[in-house]
Amino acid sequence: MAMPTLRQLQFLAALGEKGSFSRAAEACHVTQPTLSAAIKELEDLLGVQLVEREARGARLTRAGESAVRRARVILSEAKELVCSVSPAGGLLEGPFHLGAIPTIAPFVFAQTVSALNGAYPNAKVFLQEDKTARLLDGLRDHSLDAAIIALPWKTDGIAALRVFDDEFLLAAPAQHPLARNDDLVPEDLRGEELLLLEDGHCLRDHALSVCTQATGSLGAQVAATSLTTLVNMVAGGLGVSLLPRLAVENGLHIESAVTLRRFAVPVVGRSIGVAWRAGSGRAGSGRASSGREAEARVIAGVLRRIFAP
Repeated sequence: MAMPTLRQLQFLAALGEKGSFSRAAEACHVTQPTLSAAIKELEDLLGVQLVEREARGARLTRAGESAVRRARVILSEAKELVCSVSPAGGLLEGPFHLGAIPTIAPFVFAQTVSALNGAYPNAKVFLQEDKTARLLDGLRDHSLDAAIIALPWKTDGIAALRVFDDEFLLAAPAQHPLARNDDLVPEDLRGEELLLLEDGHCLRDHALSVCTQATGSLGAQVAATSLTTLVNMVAGGLGVSLLPRLAVENGLHIESAVTLRRFAVPVVGRSIGVAWRAGSGRAGSGRASSGREAEARVIAGVLRRIFAP
């Protein structure tokens, strides 16, 4: 029985990611006719149309979408096979797909990638920003190798390593009574208009957890789509909010009309962790270990060195 080649699967995965033959060919460092011919050979081999060729690009058929998902798994396993026999353990060799949630990604990606490139010059890091659930789906379907998320978070098939705790800071309008309080406790938020991120952001859940435990109730809630929007809403006098210290200290712009206050006893809003797909073992450094775990620990070490309080 004839079998697809890894090269054909690489071309198909690139086409699924880029959405056009020209961009996929560029990503694979081949000519467009070469990539197009390989995709046609794969279609003939499988006996099904994988791609609908359109004037403005390429659209995967339902069979093509299924084939891309399987191709990613096969390519990931092939990479792990190579890494398993590498004398150096093969960590961060070649393409590495790293995800992070929106309340972390803008504040850690640049420095993290710079550090990884310096220590692992053969790594080619691809970045993805998305909500936690979709990042975990990406780990499961092999489109991501690791993800920086907020903990606690438990789900089947995913392992995670806690890196450091990220405390909450109070953000209040400059003229708000709480902005003049240097001895804040979470109970001070009782009855306040608390501004939160919209549903789907884990930071919203963490903020709700802190506030409901402390006050037992909340004022009316107004939802925002991003931390920047939250800051602007606080500046406009719509209420108060809780912001992660990681973001505040690493690039989140704070309007002059907003005052930040630490709580008298630091309030840990969340823990920052690195997640990976569990169960992918390979040999490395003379002992049995998980390659994904080893790579996650590399990333965790970078995060801890740069960002840990």
